[in-house]
Amino acid sequence: MKYGLNINEKAELDFVSLGALVHRLDPGIIPFRKATQCQIHVSGGEFNCAANLADCFELKTGIATAMVDYPIGDLIAERVKAMGVKPFYKHFKHNGVNGPNMATVYSDRGYGVRAPVVFYNRSNEAAAQLKPGNFNWDEIFAGGVRWFHSGGIFAALSETTGEVMIEGMQAAKAAGAIVSFDLNYRAKLWNIWGGQEKAQSVIRRIMKHVDVLVGNEEDLQLGLGIKGPQVTAKSRLDPAIFFGMITETVDLYPQIKVIATTLREVHSTNHHSWGAVAWINGSTFQSPTCELNVYDRVGGGDGFASGFFYGLLSGESEQEAINLGWAHGALLTTFPGDTTMATIEQVKAFAKGGSARIQR
Repeated sequence: MKYGLNINEKAELDFVSLGALVHRLDPGIIPFRKATQCQIHVSGGEFNCAANLADCFELKTGIATAMVDYPIGDLIAERVKAMGVKPFYKHFKHNGVNGPNMATVYSDRGYGVRAPVVFYNRSNEAAAQLKPGNFNWDEIFAGGVRWFHSGGIFAALSETTGEVMIEGMQAAKAAGAIVSFDLNYRAKLWNIWGGQEKAQSVIRRIMKHVDVLVGNEEDLQLGLGIKGPQVTAKSRLDPAIFFGMITETVDLYPQIKVIATTLREVHSTNHHSWGAVAWINGSTFQSPTCELNVYDRVGGGDGFASGFFYGLLSGESEQEAINLGWAHGALLTTFPGDTTMATIEQVKAFAKGGSARIQR
């Protein structure tokens, strides 16, 4: 046992996530009200982790999700396949008019003093219609699974998605997997059907099954109702507030062995200071800090989580695991889109203090 976690050495699947697949329309630095063209990125907080771990870190990963049989679904499914992620789809038929749909995220990149603007069309979203019994977990986990992951965005989609997540987590635990959860608190999504009070009641039930938690101090406050301690952070890169909230979190959920988050100070849309911290089985660890020239910030947090999970799954030292997450998250902000284009060699080199010198 390492990190207080009993991680399986081998299984048919290293990592399975449960969540919604979405497509993100990206007009670059042009705001949508003036856009004439967009790039299409396939995304989803849970999918991003599975895709990063498959494509960059060469693990065997899968995703359990909704898929609509229409051209947008085909486009998304093609990208899932290209990233090397094994799909476990609950299929829905599209009626040709109003759905059910694969959700759309709209996000320009902003520039300089102008922040990115993000909004959604999740109307009649297929993933929100997922309910317990839609996935045959015994079949999905039949060859063994080492790690199961989901997040707060999926839990927020409807009254049934949190129940699907709890069902998946229970089945994963029975199969011997580590369970991770990214709090990812999104007030806009929760406000549609219950607000913060409902969010906390759902998330607290989910938390009883979680071994590894990802979330910043705001997520802990809003998603779990944990009050921040009376400490003042010197800057956004000071982990004092985050570490101050760990004790109460672990008192409430003593089975949790790992809690981690990124630290980001935004100087402008394209210039961030970037770090990460983790509490692992009673000890605290902090990554180096670097200055990022950001090309596309979307997916950076998922980039951190997947690099960090890889470190833990690979049995690296605690410091190396947090450094791998930090390095991969940093690199991810240099690419367009929400999923990785980095190689494992690039991540390891940067984690060791590599630089942007040309590689010949």
